Amino acid sequence: MTWNPDQYHRFKEARSAPARDLQAMLPDGPYREIVDLGCGTGEQAAALAARFPAARVLGLDSSPEMLARAREHSAPNLRFEGGTILELDGTYDLMYSNAALQWLPDHPTLLARLWPRLRPGGVLAVQVPANHDHASHRLLSATADDFRAELGGFTRFGPAHGASPVLTPAAYAETLDALGATDITALSRVYPVVLDGAAGLLDWTRGTALVPYLSRLDTETGRRFEAAYLQKLTDAFPGERVFYAFTRVLFVARKPT
Repeated sequence: MTWNPDQYHRFKEARSAPARDLQAMLPDGPYREIVDLGCGTGEQAAALAARFPAARVLGLDSSPEMLARAREHSAPNLRFEGGTILELDGTYDLMYSNAALQWLPDHPTLLARLWPRLRPGGVLAVQVPANHDHASHRLLSATADDFRAELGGFTRFGPAHGASPVLTPAAYAETLDALGATDITALSRVYPVVLDGAAGLLDWTRGTALVPYLSRLDTETGRRFEAAYLQKLTDAFPGERVFYAFTRVLFVARKPT
């Protein structure tokens, strides 16, 4: 996928609020090795480096565009590397991920795969969007179905509720308990965002949910895709104001010593 940091940052304040809450949920500790999984443009990794100056902080991301922006952040204990979450190696005292794991399937299996990378006594902290049942996502899937041939059959989510890999807070807590985690906190929170009608909702999705679709289409087909999606959004949200109930799941857990 080709990410656009400038488009992603058009709603920087709204997108940053859940990350600030996740940072606030982190317990202080003698962390030595920290990894930010899917670090994006690097703000969270930089904040971790500033908060825990005795730790070495790695920001990991698979997007060259995002990493180029992330490397504008500099600190003696901070570095950024290209790579995927599934290829993570090494072990860490704090594994942090803000709005990244939702791009990967089968979260119980994913957490079980990441858990051995967490050192005894270490902390796992994750935040993921949970808006897959919102009309904006359902209409995006419907638009993808209209462009099935151009997309080669690709669709990120199916039309049914629950097609997203994102779990409920209770399911994350149960999964973590099965892994042997302690000090588990898992919650859902709505971060209200007011957008300028259907066009504003389209602009919001351009930074995230639209990316895997537009990355698979040429420029002209991408324009037609956006126009078709905008028409569906306009039919569903005909007013000049859209209240977007931006929902996130946050969870933190510790690995026993």
